[in-house]
Amino acid sequence: MSEVPAEVVAQLSPTGALRAGINMSNFLLVVDKTESGDPIGPSPSIAKAIADALGVPLKLVPFENPSAVAAAAGTGVWDIGNIGAEPQRAEVMDFTAAYVEIEATYLVQPGSSLQSIEEVDQPGNTISVSKGSAYGLWLENNIKQADLRPVVGGDAAFDQFVNDKMDALASLRPRLITETDKLPGSRILDGQFAAVQQAVGVNKGNDAAYAWLKDFVEESKASGLIASFIEKHGVQGKLSVAGPA
Repeated sequence: MSEVPAEVVAQLSPTGALRAGINMSNFLLVVDKTESGDPIGPSPSIAKAIADALGVPLKLVPFENPSAVAAAAGTGVWDIGNIGAEPQRAEVMDFTAAYVEIEATYLVQPGSSLQSIEEVDQPGNTISVSKGSAYGLWLENNIKQADLRPVVGGDAAFDQFVNDKMDALASLRPRLITETDKLPGSRILDGQFAAVQQAVGVNKGNDAAYAWLKDFVEESKASGLIASFIEKHGVQGKLSVAGPA
């Protein structure tokens, strides 16, 4: 990219460094940690690429979940926040188009009669989901007839699904693949009810930075940079480069 305007650098690094809010709960975007505890993965990698383009140091700011990243919007804790773009979150921060996406679908019980995603949202069916997750927020906006029961944390959502013998567990397909091992006979439904799109968020009021970030993300997808992060961190087939905006 060409030289970054001074206004953009000032908006994205008011402390002299780019502080990137990182969601630690997505095991595809954060695959490991350094010895000092810094996150490693595609999300930290795109943050580093942005900092390098700006010509400033990077400071990674870890958060336990995406809701915590969104809750910190406008508080001066982070300059960019890497989480899924959802309408509720867009009320407090501005998002680029997605840089990667992940299929979200359902796990059903052994012996379940449910065969398709469309059959889940029916009266009498219960759905367990991790509260505040991007796919959970999507379900809150779109489930019309089933009983959606959000609970804090992916492990808790699985436990609730098993212990309460609920009809479906909503999650990201790569995680559900690991959950089937814990519940023999359970099945993952084909297709997806949504694609969780991971984007770069910026605090509202930083219009120059927002415009620049949108262009940066599109160029990073087109150039193969995002694909190289997916390969480098070993999440091919689980994460996909998102399509053009």
